[in-house]
Amino acid sequence: MKIENKKWSLEKFNQIREEVLKQWPTGQDVDLEEAIEYQKNIEPKKRVTAKLKEAKESGITLIQPRAGVALIDKHIELLRFLQDEGKADILPTTIDSYTRQNNYEDAEAGIKESREEKRSMLNGFPAVNHGVQGCREVVEALASPLQVRHGTPDARLLAEITLAGGFTDFEGGGISYNIPYAKEVSIERTIYDWQYVDRLVGLYEENGISINREPFGPLTGTLVPPSVSHTVALVEGLLAAEQGVKNLTLGYGQCGNLVQDVAALESLRELAAEYFADFKDIMLTTVFHQWMGGFPQDEAQAFAVISWGASTAALGNATKVITKTTHEALGIPTKEANAEGLKASKQVINMLRDQSLASNDKLEKEKEMIKKETKQIMDHVLELGKGDLAQGVVKAFKAGVIDIPFAPSRFNAGKILPARDNEGAVRYLDHGNLPFTEEIVKFHQKKLEDRGKDEGREASFQMVIDDIYAVGQGELVGRPKKNKKEENSCK
Repeated sequence: MKIENKKWSLEKFNQIREEVLKQWPTGQDVDLEEAIEYQKNIEPKKRVTAKLKEAKESGITLIQPRAGVALIDKHIELLRFLQDEGKADILPTTIDSYTRQNNYEDAEAGIKESREEKRSMLNGFPAVNHGVQGCREVVEALASPLQVRHGTPDARLLAEITLAGGFTDFEGGGISYNIPYAKEVSIERTIYDWQYVDRLVGLYEENGISINREPFGPLTGTLVPPSVSHTVALVEGLLAAEQGVKNLTLGYGQCGNLVQDVAALESLRELAAEYFADFKDIMLTTVFHQWMGGFPQDEAQAFAVISWGASTAALGNATKVITKTTHEALGIPTKEANAEGLKASKQVINMLRDQSLASNDKLEKEKEMIKKETKQIMDHVLELGKGDLAQGVVKAFKAGVIDIPFAPSRFNAGKILPARDNEGAVRYLDHGNLPFTEEIVKFHQKKLEDRGKDEGREASFQMVIDDIYAVGQGELVGRPKKNKKEENSCK
């Protein structure tokens, strides 16, 4: 298995494809030529790329939920409700956990049990088991375009079946759907497998079929520094573009500080324009993920978190926002709660449509630092790979030059520690082996020292722990709790 950032030959792709389609019986129903003809007959209003292009040109922010259940009819019922009642612009199909691990036998058992119990016994839609025709049944029953959302290190068969089934957007990548999700899967393995997915999308593109690809921006949650997230988005996007992908939506997950989040969205667009300059015919858009951390159990408080995310997406001019629900702290949401999250987000976005966050020193400083940090990581990755991005990524993970906080993968260094500064922006408490200049290191140290002075404690790992739980407890920054004696003295 040789990893290099080079477009696969058709011969190599077809050789591997024979084995991929044998992973589960439904793979044998995929006929690429027939699938291309089927995709050609999907009208533009049901294509994600057309919807994104229109939103980008109009300067509006689209809304999209997460959702998926085990049975085809119930999945259609759920998505139709989110389309009609929730007014979702783009519909999801969230894939179940068994499929994400390529465990199609247990997914099949889950389908059977769901039929017997008359409710979903899977936490998503088992698209591989339902096959091409099952996916087409879903696509044809709905008026809105659909995206596949999952979390699969090896998504090759899933991509084959869902794209043949009429989906026009496929999420994920070899880093973002490996390091945060799996422990034992190597970077080499997933880059290779996702090159297959991107080459497949490239083949559709060569035949005039516009398919969007979306790296997963939030990675491990809400304390991922923007420069880490941006690096992964750029790397996965560039690897995809090399295989022929022409529509990319680069993602970013909400951290919580408005200025930093808007700066992150703006800097992501600017960095993308720079790094993809050699790919003249690529359409680049952005997606903002509402809060991916712990939620308050109280629904009114949860609505506030959702609205804050919608506000940030609108002010940051994201092309699309992935919405959350008031049931995040409780489990899988009802379709009603999901629709309410969509409607609340849409209301805020509509109210902010003609507004923007005026440029100021804080915003410009955040953008400057995010871009410097990202470029220093990217430069080092390319240097390690001697110009080859794929090889550079593998070596960068081994060296900790790319490092994702709180990830389960043993192929991730896990040395960096993020914490919030006094205003809630995410900083590096420990930057590990990230190749930052002294200027950047001192910038982050000073920000956290200032918080420590204000709270009467040293900047330490305790801040990290406090910040992780803060929003679920009604705050953004995890401040130390005052004891009763201190509270009385303050009074």
